[in-house]
Amino acid sequence: MEKGLIHVYYGSGKGKTTAALGLVLRALGYNKKVVFLQFLKNTPCGEIETLSKFENVTILRGKASDKMFQAMGDYERELTTRIHNENLKLAHQAVFSGSCDMLVLDEALDAVYLGLADNDLLFDIIKNKPDNLELVITGHKKIDDIFNKADYITEMVKHRHPFDRGISAREGVEY
Repeated sequence: MEKGLIHVYYGSGKGKTTAALGLVLRALGYNKKVVFLQFLKNTPCGEIETLSKFENVTILRGKASDKMFQAMGDYERELTTRIHNENLKLAHQAVFSGSCDMLVLDEALDAVYLGLADNDLLFDIIKNKPDNLELVITGHKKIDDIFNKADYITEMVKHRHPFDRGISAREGVEY
């Protein structure tokens, strides 16, 4: 079995999740088993609809409300953390039982930064990653402990974005 590596896509620019999904699609083309865990996202989107049609993908996602983190109350933050940790436990089980070839931790950098995930569990996956696991991590913030373990680090930099001009996310393009 080939050695699995750690990929990090981070920054303020568009394309982090899209890059991770490209790797997922490639892995599925070779009949690999993928766990796709999304932190801080729960709204319907085209990529999740499409991924759900593949039998080799386990999708784990959710948060307590559709609000952005800053607008959440204490109860919503606690519930979101509980949802994230339950999903993280399921991903941890899949990784260490050998039933996962690729794990995507989408927006994990943000979940760590905001204190919305069990860092011990997440870092256990990173530090004790099975040799054959391909691990993909995305988010906005640079987290040194994760970056120090990464084999690939790609920064997505925003130079211009339609949202800055009041153009909302578009179905089929941004979600």
